[in-house]
Amino acid sequence: MQGTPARPPSFQRLRQILCGVVAGLYACFSAAGEITVAVASNFAAPMREIAAAFEQVSGEHRLRLAFGSSGKLYAQVYHGAPYDAFFSADQDKVNHLIQRDRAIRDTRFTYALGQLVLWSVDGALIDEDPTVLASDRFRKLAIANPKLAPYGVAAMETLTALDLEEATRGRRVLGENISQAFQFVASGNAQLGLIALSQVYRDGEITGGSSWLVPQALYQPIRQDAVILRHAATGSPERLAATNAFWAFLRTPEARAIIESYGYRSSTANTDSPATSTQGVPDAE
Repeated sequence: MQGTPARPPSFQRLRQILCGVVAGLYACFSAAGEITVAVASNFAAPMREIAAAFEQVSGEHRLRLAFGSSGKLYAQVYHGAPYDAFFSADQDKVNHLIQRDRAIRDTRFTYALGQLVLWSVDGALIDEDPTVLASDRFRKLAIANPKLAPYGVAAMETLTALDLEEATRGRRVLGENISQAFQFVASGNAQLGLIALSQVYRDGEITGGSSWLVPQALYQPIRQDAVILRHAATGSPERLAATNAFWAFLRTPEARAIIESYGYRSSTANTDSPATSTQGVPDAE
């Protein structure tokens, strides 16, 4: 005996099912957030890789990256640029943004410890020590502008410690940021550069040319701090969710491995009581 055939669902039931599917799709779409992150130039390459890894893992959130000198980005944030987070090349600018209520104190942490290197595209110019800086074997030495970039401050501290500040005065060329300083050397416009190790380091080795890794004792530690900005907290729930998800991802082993592969030392310690340096923060007012 045959059973009674199943009745097709009513139109009302079909409509309920379809509405549920559409609502689910809309919920997935609306949960996606896009945030804009201001990043110091020296951290451009690792941040691009970190952003790609984060977007792949999150599946929904997206990052927009803005690069520049820490000084210029600081001024933009102070004057209301719509950034959700700030990755500085130092601690001072983050501290000042917190003090001026432009950033959220509890979100600050040290994401990387930068290292300085003397580098040349000429594979024979640097003999794994700084003696070339006291010679006539180069015309120009590129450094980042110490008024804008922490790596420029570190370069000047190094030259002073080596008693070469005066000897190199007429041969120094200043980049607006560490990326421009690197370009001066990479293009041949400067034979030497005191630049970020991350710019010429991949997977455990210098990628080319000749170099001397500047000992940490010659300059103050370059503690690079990041912070979530007030703009994120006043935005949409989706944008805040994306910001929080990204902040969590930065502490994962995957993110730390990317950072270290570019020649940074990593630090996951919170810096609620950071040591202050002698570097002044450009007046943004």
